[in-house]
Formats: sequence, C-alpha cells, structure tokens
Amino acid sequence: MKFSIISHVRHKKHKDGLFAYEPYVREMNLWLKYVEEVEIVAPFSLSKIRNIDAIYNHDKIIFNKVPEIEFTSVLKSLLSFFKLPIILFTIFKAFKNADHIHLRCPGNIGLLGCFVQILFPNKIKTAKYAGNWDPNSKQPFSYKLQKWILKNTFLTKKMTVLVYGNWHVTSKNIVPFFTATYRETEKEDIASKDFNDKINLLFVGTLSKGKQPLLSVKVVDELRKLGYKAYFNMYGEGEEETKIKIYISDNNLETYITLHGNKDKEAIKLAYQKAHFLVFLSKSEGWPKVVAEAMFWKCLPISTQVSCIPEMLNHGERGSVVTPKLDAVTNEITYYIKNQSIYKEKVQKAYDWSRIYTLNKFETEIAKLLNNK
Repeated sequence: MKFSIISHVRHKKHKDGLFAYEPYVREMNLWLKYVEEVEIVAPFSLSKIRNIDAIYNHDKIIFNKVPEIEFTSVLKSLLSFFKLPIILFTIFKAFKNADHIHLRCPGNIGLLGCFVQILFPNKIKTAKYAGNWDPNSKQPFSYKLQKWILKNTFLTKKMTVLVYGNWHVTSKNIVPFFTATYRETEKEDIASKDFNDKINLLFVGTLSKGKQPLLSVKVVDELRKLGYKAYFNMYGEGEEETKIKIYISDNNLETYITLHGNKDKEAIKLAYQKAHFLVFLSKSEGWPKVVAEAMFWKCLPISTQVSCIPEMLNHGERGSVVTPKLDAVTNEITYYIKNQSIYKEKVQKAYDWSRIYTLNKFETEIAKLLNNK
C-alpha cells in the first residue's frame, strides 16, 4: 500500500532521517507499520532538531516539501495566494499515486487537501481532525470549512473522519476517536498521593495565550497567600514565557515556581508521577493529551469546558471542569485539599479510565482502519 499524508506540521531532515513534532510522529509511526510506501506532503524547516522532535520509522519515505501559507494579514495572504498552485499540484500528484489518502486537519495545508481529495472519489481515505469538533465552538472560518467538507458525504467519499469526542453528528463518516501516549508495558502502579508535605501542581503545554499559563501561575500565587505549601512545575515554551518570568520575579515566587522548558517524554512522565494536580486552563483543544497523560499517573486534571474535556472527565467524576477564573480554580483546588477522600476517589476513577486508552489499543484501531474493517 502506498500511503499519502498531507500535513501542516513542519518537517526537518537530519542526516538520513526525517523528523517532526514527537507526539505527531509517534502516532504516524503506528500508521506506517501497516504500509509499504509513504509519501508526505508538508512544510519543511531548516531549524535544528529539538528534544521534542522524533524520527519517522520507515524505510521507504518520499518527502515533498511545500511552502507554508498564512492568511493573517493582507501581505501574507497575497504571498500565500501565489504559493497555492504549486501546493495544490504537489498534493494532486501525491493523491494520484496513493492507494490510501490521509489528511491531517485542521490546518491550511489540510484544507487544500480537503479540496483536492474531492477529485478522487474512488480512493480510500482517512482524516484525523485533531482540533475541536464541537459544532458550537467559536472557530476560524477555515476550520469550519474543513469540517463542512469532511462531513459532507456528497463531496467526501470513501473517507473515515476521526474526531475527538462524541458529538452525535448525523454524518455516517464521522467516527469518535482518541489518542494515546503509553503502551501496556509502560504501566506502573502509582501509590496514592496525599497533601501532608506539599502540594505539587503541574502545567504541560505551549506557553501561549490560548492555554492561559499565566492564570495558572496566579493560582499558585493565591494558594501560597492562603497558606498552602504549593509548588508549580511548568513544562513548555512559548510567547507567554516572558510575562510569566516577570510575574514570578515581581511576586518573589522563584522558590516555588520552576520553568523547565521543553523536555522529553520521560521527564514529563516523572513530573506527572510527582504532581497532585494538572492545572490546564486552555481555551481550545482537540484531544488534550496532557489531560489523559496526567490521569494515567494519578495526577488530577483541573481543566476547562472545551472540546471533549468534559467527556474525558465524565463531567467532574474524573477531575474538575472549571470556569477559567482565579477564584474558581483556587477554590476547586482548596476543596480537594480539605477533602482528601474525594480527591483520592476521583484520582482513582481517572486512573482506571485513562489506562484503557493505550498505544496498543490505538494501534489495533488504526490497523482496522487501514484494512477497511
């Protein structure tokens, strides 16, 4: 089988290997176990390989680089318009040669793939929509357009569209799906956590406005003002890092809040194992893998009502869905500190649920899709 991937994810070459963002590559390597040849159409980056990048594991990969496109300003839109013909032609050639077409959405390159796949109604296709499928959420027009094309079975034929969460949509090609991080062999027994010594809070993700990391920092500051021995470890990099550092310095929180930057999977795993709470107050998500990962290691998520998070947390039985406001988040954490039995009960429910969704199960489901079962 010749498998064609269309993605907006930046790829990098190092020696003889092709690299990209590790969680994405980890998933794609599971798909690639079942195909003989791979053709990837995606943007290319000359930047250095980072510790959050990983290599594709396949012996026969054709990489076709295309320019990135943006429509965030008049100038960028004009430049992108002139890039469209070469991108569309590259995607068309890849689809023509493919036995199975795989789209990664949402993204500008994925959107173009959505249009081109209409010309190949007889080819088997899958699409992974890694964003928020909630039909009531506020999203850019390009995201809504991709969703409309993907679920339109007149335009999009022989395609299975994998989405996060069960939204009770009527389109027969939409399938609720999940993402996994750990294998069955990685499972370890985790002892119950108490608050006798200190309270460890954790943030994992991009330090962007959309994930509101500064609000999480303010929660820790407030907990300390209330007399709790709260400590906060933050993993990730991004545009909000400078603001966070200034706030930490201005409020003398250097002893209690640590910014670790980007770290590998093993370092993050150890952080989950030590933490009592994941404080993740994002405005938009697809499948928030950090929420599922935290649950896997008995770290209780405190998160927001976006995408499938309420479903993952079973509307408060496996964690907390909160309003992203300082008082609301602080009060939720202090409630658990004062009611450790409730905390431990929810942690156990989260732990039991998350351990169903391993990479082994994920790989089995992918194999079924590729074998049309």
